[in-house]
Amino acid sequence: MARIRLPSLDSARHMMATGCRELPIACHTPGMDHSDGAGSGPSRPVTIYDVAREAGVATSTASRALSNPGRVSERTRAHVEEVARRLGYRPNRIAQALPSGRTRMLGLVVPDIANPHNARLIRGAEAQAAAAGYTLVIADSQEQPELEAAHVERLAPFVDGFVLSSRVDDAGLHGLRDRRPVVLFNRTLPELPSVCVDFDDSGRQVVEHLTSLGHRTVAYLRGPATSWADATRRAALAAHCRRHGVALTLLGPFPPTLEAGAAAADAALATDATAVIAFNDLLAIGVLQRLEHRGVAVPGALSVVGGDDIFGATFCRPPLTTLASPADQAGRTLVDMLNGRIDATEVVLPAPLVARDSTGPRRS
Repeated sequence: MARIRLPSLDSARHMMATGCRELPIACHTPGMDHSDGAGSGPSRPVTIYDVAREAGVATSTASRALSNPGRVSERTRAHVEEVARRLGYRPNRIAQALPSGRTRMLGLVVPDIANPHNARLIRGAEAQAAAAGYTLVIADSQEQPELEAAHVERLAPFVDGFVLSSRVDDAGLHGLRDRRPVVLFNRTLPELPSVCVDFDDSGRQVVEHLTSLGHRTVAYLRGPATSWADATRRAALAAHCRRHGVALTLLGPFPPTLEAGAAAADAALATDATAVIAFNDLLAIGVLQRLEHRGVAVPGALSVVGGDDIFGATFCRPPLTTLASPADQAGRTLVDMLNGRIDATEVVLPAPLVARDSTGPRRS
């Protein structure tokens, strides 16, 4: 197995600034000794110079054969590639990017990498990035705008663009746009392309579902205060509740986690609501666990609705009524927008209601 030592960020920046095309990535290749004979220290990396010398061609020819094969003959390309494979040469993405300014890497920052909803977003984005010849670099902001900004600052010199499920303020996103292309998930901002769930239609579906079951008092368990999606969902629910004569109580904000479900459930039970709508499924599942612990029947005493339809929503007791967020499709679409395959400023995706056993007729 190859053993690789990456250069420090400062070293990489220095080499990019001075025009160095070979970064010192230590790579030991079985069967090839690059030591200088002075002991058993680590081997030096196989470089483009080694490939050129072994192939009997100029360094520039070897570089073109591996990075821009259309500029050399087919015979030369095949010969250089065979030598590179035999020696175990691994091109460095950062070094290759120096002439073109492109690394074929994309940055994806999500607010909680452990959330199954974000895992689906990552999976869709990674599949589409790989199909287009890009590598996806993933970072977790842990719902902290400052950490998100720090991730972006570190990654910006090395990626061609960003996919963000962002908690950073508008000014910060506009500043980033001036440095790298950006696409947003579940957030809209003038001059930045985005992919969003249809929050208005999903709010309509939830309210109509609950009113059909006789509910007239509903509580919404808010998500993070910095979440654009939460504010938009809250506004949509309020509008549709007014339209249907439903009293809406706002509770929170709460962290969108299982652990926060206990406090959210207790807050909901202190109101006269007969149904609660949670910001996401993790919070809703935590609510179900707390209600079971307190002996509150669901849906007999209280109906519960989530959002995202994550893996596990069907394993709750009872299975969770929720909105099926198209996270996989969103991830693919975001990458296509970033690399120019979709020319649009905003893509809106449906989130159909999936009715399960956690909602039922209003208690009498």
